[in-house]
Amino acid sequence: MAAPVKPNVTMKEIEKLDIRCGTILKVEDIPKSKSLMKLTVDLGEEEARTILAGIKGEREDPTEIEGKQALFIVNLEPREMMGYTSHGMLFDIGFEDGITPVLAMPEKEVKNGVRAG
Repeated sequence: MAAPVKPNVTMKEIEKLDIRCGTILKVEDIPKSKSLMKLTVDLGEEEARTILAGIKGEREDPTEIEGKQALFIVNLEPREMMGYTSHGMLFDIGFEDGITPVLAMPEKEVKNGVRAG
């Protein structure tokens, strides 16, 4: 059975989120963390971004997502975790429902930095 739907939000609230497609260039372990991995992501900007994601333990080999495109929230305040700064959030599917998460990704390759919505 699906989880209950959260309370309604306005379009104005949704428009505040900047969700973009990017390519995961590299996935690295953060040894002291039980859940975090360091992603290096090409979002079509001059420099690749570091985005920390709690994906350790979700896959036998977290590096299997290297080279894949996925959706990222890119306008979150930078956040310090485990000595690294995360500049966004991986947008994946399933974690909140207790299933092994999968990437939210385009059906075909698109230009890095393309916005969702």
